[in-house]
Amino acid sequence: MVSGSLKNVENPGWDTIALHGGQEPDPINGPRAAPIHQTSAYNFEDAADGAGKFAWSKDGYVYTRMGNPTNTIFETRMTMLEGDVGAVATASKHAAQFMALTNRCQPGHNFVSTSWLYGGTYNQFRVYMKKFEINVKFVHGDDLTDIKNLIDEDTRCVYIETISNSKHNIPDVAAIAKVAQMPASL
Repeated sequence: MVSGSLKNVENPGWDTIALHGGQEPDPINGPRAAPIHQTSAYNFEDAADGAGKFAWSKDGYVYTRMGNPTNTIFETRMTMLEGDVGAVATASKHAAQFMALTNRCQPGHNFVSTSWLYGGTYNQFRVYMKKFEINVKFVHGDDLTDIKNLIDEDTRCVYIETISNSKHNIPDVAAIAKVAQMPASL
């Protein structure tokens, strides 16, 4: 488990982590709930402090788009809930999809996706990913045989929406992961 957030609680439950994980109560003001930090920039002790933080050689915040205390609490909390090693919060679904897909795929690779997607996602895959020479192979629906038939040596992942837009179906994630011979978490 990620340390620091509930250090005095032995084996905190899911509900406790969901509400309080990743956050130490503010010792000055004392709020129990995580505050929302509505700033875009941060102060530095001196020029060396700022230089170290901008170079990522020193912990701290420099600009909210690169991280802020509110996002850190959320990312730590998600890590704790998932029992994983880390989490990254993004500002949009498209950013999250792009990060996930470009982490798995390089130019010349492809991924298989259902065509039952939110329209913006469909167009991101159909148009934008081509600019990175990453191709999508669409399957109509989530038929296991159809998915398996589209997987080749350049396929790096299978993309589905767990409640598809616009069909509202719930795909069998474990069965699709098995067909794709990938862990169900991908």
